[in-house]
Amino acid sequence: MSYEAPVDDILFALKTAADVSGGMDKEAVRGLDEDTLRAILEEAGKFASEELAPLNKAGDRTPSRWIDGRVTTPPGWKAAYDAFRTAGWSALPCPEAFGGQDLPETVAMAVCEMWNAANLSFGLCPLLTQGAIDALQAGGSEELKQRYLPRMVSGEWTGTMNLTEPHAGSDLSVIKTRAERAPGGTYRLFGTKIFITYGDHDLTENIVHLVLARLPDAPEGTRGISLFLVPKRLVADDGTLGAENDVVCAGLEHKLGIHGSPTAVMKFGEKEGAVGYLVGEENRGLNTMFVMMNAARLAVGIQGVAVAERATQHAVAYARERRQGRAIAARSPGMVPIAEHPDIRRTLLTMKALTRAARAICYATAAEIDASRHAATESERRTAGDRAALLTPVAKAFSTDIGCEVASLGVQVHGGMGFVEETGAAQFYRDARILPIYEGTNGIQAIDLVTRKLPLAGGQLVKDLIAEFDAVARRVKAVNRLEIGRMGQRLASTVVAFAEATAWMAEAVEHSPNLALAGATPYLRLFGLTAGGHYLAKGALAALDEGGAHAMESVALARFFTENISVAAPGLAAVVTSGGHAVLDALPETAPA
Repeated sequence: MSYEAPVDDILFALKTAADVSGGMDKEAVRGLDEDTLRAILEEAGKFASEELAPLNKAGDRTPSRWIDGRVTTPPGWKAAYDAFRTAGWSALPCPEAFGGQDLPETVAMAVCEMWNAANLSFGLCPLLTQGAIDALQAGGSEELKQRYLPRMVSGEWTGTMNLTEPHAGSDLSVIKTRAERAPGGTYRLFGTKIFITYGDHDLTENIVHLVLARLPDAPEGTRGISLFLVPKRLVADDGTLGAENDVVCAGLEHKLGIHGSPTAVMKFGEKEGAVGYLVGEENRGLNTMFVMMNAARLAVGIQGVAVAERATQHAVAYARERRQGRAIAARSPGMVPIAEHPDIRRTLLTMKALTRAARAICYATAAEIDASRHAATESERRTAGDRAALLTPVAKAFSTDIGCEVASLGVQVHGGMGFVEETGAAQFYRDARILPIYEGTNGIQAIDLVTRKLPLAGGQLVKDLIAEFDAVARRVKAVNRLEIGRMGQRLASTVVAFAEATAWMAEAVEHSPNLALAGATPYLRLFGLTAGGHYLAKGALAALDEGGAHAMESVALARFFTENISVAAPGLAAVVTSGGHAVLDALPETAPA
C-alpha cells in the first residue's frame, strides 16, 4: 500500500502533547488558526503520498550512483525535488528576511514527518539543508547570510554537515581536516570527510558544505575546531555561480538501507585547497555546529516516528487482507483476516501505541523550541530552551529505537513474506536501522541526557517535569470511566519509578559517574516510556471530553500503552539503580576486549 498522511493523528498530537490549543492562540504559533494548519498539513500529506511515496521503493532498488566523480540520484528524484521546491516546502520554517514563511517548529516537524514517512531517503535532503540554514543564521556573517541563505531557503541550493572522518567517528576532538588562512579573509581547507548525506547530487546547481576543520595554531581537542562554509561552486559578489571549488566526491557508501540517499566520501583540497569562509569565530566552531546538530537530532527523532508510522500502516493493511486460521469464536468455518487473532492484534496495538508516544514526545520538544524563540519574557524563553534541551536526547533516541522496533514488528506481522523484499516491509526495517546511529548514537544521547541535561537549572527542570507527570497521573486516577481501565494506577507507578531512578541518577553522576553511565541507556528508555505515557494520557483526557471514533481510539491506545508497555518502568528503574555493578564488575573473559 502507499502512504496516507495521518493528518487527524498529527493534529491531535499538536493540540495535546504540544499544547497547541484548539484556537491556535498561543504565542508560539503566532496566530496560525486551526483551519489554516489543517490545510497546510493536508496539502503536505497530498504531496507526500502522491509525489514522494511512489519513489520510495524505486529509490531503494535503483540507488544513487557515483560515476566519474559525479552523483546521479534515482529516477524521478530531481523532478520531485523541483516540485518540492516550487511548491515552497523548502521555505516553510525559514526566516522571512531570507524568503522563508517563518512557520513554527511544530508545523515544520509535522510536515517533516510526512516527507520521511513517504520517502525517508528523499526527506534527508531538506532535513540537512534546514539544519545548515539554522547554523548559518546563528553564526554566519551578514555577508555570508545575504549571499547564501536566500537560495538555501528557496531550495535552489542544498546544505550538508561535514563532521566525521575515517579515523574519528563520534570523537570530534581528533579530526585532522586542516584550514589555512588565505588572502582576502578566506581560508583553504584540506582533508577527507565520510558519511556525508547528500554530499553530492544532481538536484541543485550548488551545495553548501558546513565543514569542521582545525587551524595550524589551534588548541588541541574540541576547543581548537573551527567551522567553515565551503560551497561546491564559488559564488560571485553579485550572487552568480562561478568555477567549481576544490571539493570532490570520492565515492558513495553501499549501505544497509536509505539507498536513495547518496552518502558521500568528500575530499577537500586535492589541488590548491578548497575555498572556505569562517562561520562564527576561529576555534569555536562546535558552538555553531551544535545549532545544526541539535536541530538535526530532533528531526531524526521525527524520522523514527515517520518510519514507524509507515511500517504500521503497511502492517495494518496486510493484516486486514491476509487470511489465515480460524478465530477461536468464529461462527463460520472459513479463514479469517489475521488482524482478528489476539496476538496479531496485540502486535498492531503495540506498533500504533509506540508510534503515537514517540510522536507526542517529538512534538512536545518542538513546542518548547517554539516557546524558546517566541515566549513573552526572557525567563520563559530561557526555561523553554532548557526544557527543549532536556527533551531532545529523549526525542532522538527513544523515537529512533521505536522506529526500529516497530519496523521489526511490521516484518513479523507479514510472516515469511516480511522477509521477502517484494512486500516492502523489509525496506522499512533496513531504512530504520541507521536512525539510532547517525546524528549522535543513542548511547551518546543517553550520556548527554544524564551528564549534561539532568543537571540543568540545578536539577529543578526535571523535578518540575516529574511534578507535571504526577499531576496528570492524579487527574487520570480521578476519572471514573470504564474506558480508562487501570491507566491512572499504571501511570502513577511509572512516574514513581522514574522519580526514584532520577534521584538515584543525580547522585550517581556526581559521586559514581561510571555507575551512572552504565545505567544511562535504560534510564533514557525509562524517561521515554514515562513521557510517552504522560502525553498519551493527556490526550486521553482531552479525548474523553471530545468524543467521536478517533478520540476513543486515542483513549484505547493510551490505555494499552500504560497497561502493556510502560509497565516495564519499575524493572527499568531497577536496572538503572542496581544493574550497573554487573556491568562494571564483569569478569575479564566476559568483558569487552
